[in-house]
Amino acid sequence: MLVGILSDTHVYDRAPKLNPKVIETFKKRGVELILHAGDLTSLDVLKELSKVARVVAVQGNMDAYYGTSLPEKEVLTLGRHRVLLIHGRGIYPRGDASKLAYLAKEHGCDVVVTGHTHTPAIVEMGGVMIINPGSPTTPRRSSPSVAIAEFGDALEIEILRV
Repeated sequence: MLVGILSDTHVYDRAPKLNPKVIETFKKRGVELILHAGDLTSLDVLKELSKVARVVAVQGNMDAYYGTSLPEKEVLTLGRHRVLLIHGRGIYPRGDASKLAYLAKEHGCDVVVTGHTHTPAIVEMGGVMIINPGSPTTPRRSSPSVAIAEFGDALEIEILRV
């Protein structure tokens, strides 16, 4: 299964709209599912993404301020993998791989998709693959980005600049 991954879109609070290259990239790649790791800040993001594929999204630390009510976490089975989708709020220091890996293992997952740092990263820690797509609209120390992951016999992950 080919999955598009993004986080920290911050539409309307920090960005006027979703970066159009996100939709373009996901359509071109033919993603079958989209995971959004929080800080949408507008449900309009879900509407736009759902035109491409089914979307699963979680609540980010900024979402409640803008009236978006989503679950704090989701656990999904994708191929041979169990995936924990969380924003990363409450993980200190931000994006700490050992804490994210521990949290994934607590939920019986071997992959965690997270956001919050606005910085892309793919890290393997203690048997857990950690995927942070960065941000397509408000990146920190990087270019705007999303990730694509192929959940097949092997897990293949790519960070894409948009």
